[in-house]
Amino acid sequence: MSFIPDVSVILAFALATVVLAITPGPDMALQMSRAINYGRSHGLATAAGAMTGIFVHTCLVAFGISVLIVAAPTAFLVLKIAGALYLLWLAYGAIAHGGGLRLSQKAAKTPTVAQSYLTGVGINLLNPKVVLFFMTFLPQFVDRTDPAAGQKLFFLGAEFILVSIPLAVLTVFAAERLAALLVKSVWVQRALNWSFAAVFTAFAATILFAEGRK
Repeated sequence: MSFIPDVSVILAFALATVVLAITPGPDMALQMSRAINYGRSHGLATAAGAMTGIFVHTCLVAFGISVLIVAAPTAFLVLKIAGALYLLWLAYGAIAHGGGLRLSQKAAKTPTVAQSYLTGVGINLLNPKVVLFFMTFLPQFVDRTDPAAGQKLFFLGAEFILVSIPLAVLTVFAAERLAALLVKSVWVQRALNWSFAAVFTAFAATILFAEGRK
């Protein structure tokens, strides 16, 4: 079947995906935060939202839209600012409303699972570094002169999701176990609130310095 890359390409891409998936990023931080805050279902919902965002990015690359976004300075600047503001909003919520770690009964109102899912979608779609990654990394495994290049991009995007899912699930389960150990420590809870806020703020700053192609 023409849309399936060579086995060597599939294996190389799977290895690269594992390395990238275990690299800390805003997606991982948010999944851990939601799992610690509200339980396994919210962590998994957030991870599902991130996977949805990856699918959208795959479609954008396959159709060439991501190239237009990164090539247009104004569009890329708007995307950077939106993504940074979204992460700063999450950082503020971590401190002001218990969005980072919420293990006490007096903390902020628990969101719905759907809201956790949409938050996962948002943090992925509004991250211009993800756009850059999929625009520059994904095409490296496809020959642009291949008539089935677009179909192979979709295949690799699906592979990225399938490989990332078990790693995301492990992250959520590990965070849930961590929550059980922290439930009796108010000081540790507060420290993690500020830690999550610092992580989101750091990623916001990183996003602002992301550059498109010259």
